[in-house]
Amino acid sequence: MSQKYQLKSSLKEKVFAVVKKIPIGRTLTYRQVAKLAGAPRAYRAVGNILHTNYDLSIPCHRVIRADGKSGGYNRGLKRKKELLKREGLSMAYRGDLILGAGDTDADNLAGAVF
Repeated sequence: MSQKYQLKSSLKEKVFAVVKKIPIGRTLTYRQVAKLAGAPRAYRAVGNILHTNYDLSIPCHRVIRADGKSGGYNRGLKRKKELLKREGLSMAYRGDLILGAGDTDADNLAGAVF
């Protein structure tokens, strides 16, 4: 197995571990997930990794863009917004911005993840 593949695989596992710990009703940004996974500049890679996830125990819908917009979701943007709304996060500005998105648990997760 090549070292490059091992690094990608390792980052993927770390990203999934971080996202799995995001509590209901909270969000993290792609950048925060990258930082907590040990790769602070890999926030675009985080988005690509989460796009490949189909494990329902990993709540990818709780990861949003730094500007408060919802970002992508492999099950559709409408579904992501429905899930976030059900968890108590409200949508505003034509449904694009997430109110309460700044209320993240990045500091609390940092000690719990690795």
